Amino acid sequence: MDLSIAGILALDGLTNGAIYALLALATVLLFAVTRVIFIPQGEFVAFGALTLALFQAGRIPGTVWFLLVLAGVVALADLVHGLRQGHRPARIGRQLLRTLAWPVLASALAAWAAPRGWPLLAQAALTLALVTPFGHLIYRLAYESLADASVLVLLIVSVGVHFALVGLGLFFFGAEGFRNPSFWDVRFSAGAVTVNGQTLIIFAASLALIVLLWLVFERTLTGKALRATAVNRLGARLQGISSAGAGRLAFTMAAFIGALSGLLIGPTTTIFYDSGFLIGLKGFVAAVFAGLSSYPLALVGALGVGLLESFGSFWASSFKEVIVFSSILPVLLWRSLRDPHGEEH
Repeated sequence: MDLSIAGILALDGLTNGAIYALLALATVLLFAVTRVIFIPQGEFVAFGALTLALFQAGRIPGTVWFLLVLAGVVALADLVHGLRQGHRPARIGRQLLRTLAWPVLASALAAWAAPRGWPLLAQAALTLALVTPFGHLIYRLAYESLADASVLVLLIVSVGVHFALVGLGLFFFGAEGFRNPSFWDVRFSAGAVTVNGQTLIIFAASLALIVLLWLVFERTLTGKALRATAVNRLGARLQGISSAGAGRLAFTMAAFIGALSGLLIGPTTTIFYDSGFLIGLKGFVAAVFAGLSSYPLALVGALGVGLLESFGSFWASSFKEVIVFSSILPVLLWRSLRDPHGEEH
């Protein structure tokens, strides 16, 4: 290996690491706020990439029907809960409107716009509008009633949600893989290393989102409420912060990050309905490096995972996944010895 090859591998690793960093940040965010180890984070990546691909093909994406079905199920649950609690019809109606308004509007706009060949950036924005509500709806349906359960129970639910989303993804999107067009189709040469426009967009978007998240958590009341919930759920409740509202917002943010990651990674690799699992799992490995608690360490761990994957594929391409996922073992052993803990109560 010479310096030119090392530079190419490093650039590829850092590009993938930037994507893994976003997923790692979303994983840390969800665990901190809700104690959910969210295995299906990668499914948002696949949904985002496949939705944009179907828009590009002039077809109505399966995301439209999936979103409507999921919103309908949550609305039905709201209706049943309201009737059981004896709520007034006006209150039930407002809740149903809050649940259905955005999914119905976004789905109607997507169904109208799909055959009209909108520009790529407009289709990307519509994709984000379709996929982002999945986070809120999935939390409402699968996690909200179990918010105070143990971490193990929430992990088991996450595994079930993962398998459900993969199966439904196959039903709504089909088994065909897609690769999206680049958002910026230019190339820049720096010696033996060639940087394309999509790579620069990935770095810029990842950096911008990380800075935006920092600003949200440091400068806004909503971000401080999420931080308070992450530090002490009971204390946050006593201060009037809704843990349910914090969970819904955290899942919505995670869905947005996942969908954006799908848009960024779609032009660099072919995405299938089940591709999100491995991508999300590498983000999870990076989050474990950070102990599921530190955003800066999650970023560093993600870049490390990307570099390890890139150089591992050069030396032993058949074992690159084994190399990446095996790297988590010494980290887990070190953390177990450093921070022994008893059984959760």
